[in-house]
Amino acid sequence: AVTLVESGGNSVQAGGSLRLSCVPSGGRIGSWGMGWFRQAPGKEREGIAAIDPDGTTSYASSVKGRFTISKDHDKNTLYLQMNSLKPEDTAVYYCAAATGCSGTIIFGTQYWGQGTQVTVSS
Repeated sequence: AVTLVESGGNSVQAGGSLRLSCVPSGGRIGSWGMGWFRQAPGKEREGIAAIDPDGTTSYASSVKGRFTISKDHDKNTLYLQMNSLKPEDTAVYYCAAATGCSGTIIFGTQYWGQGTQVTVSS
């Protein structure tokens, strides 16, 4: 079985930065398309950043230029560097791995983490 564990969520003020981490057990990050998703209270879950096995990245327009997705194969860890945070970035952030991805959409067999809370205050 594959499990994903996110960490790094916190409460910050607007304009601040956070880095989220996602560590999978039971597999290697290079094997999958991987992405970060978020869900704010009362809203649908949205894909915000993804990286395919070749390293090609995609971003939602709401975070492009502020967030960076990356992976460290040696540490088998996926990251999301979030800069210039805004109150509207407040959400639970989820890491996901999948057998396929296109842009910020993942498909096929999917694995999800439990989520980590990010709160941005004005």
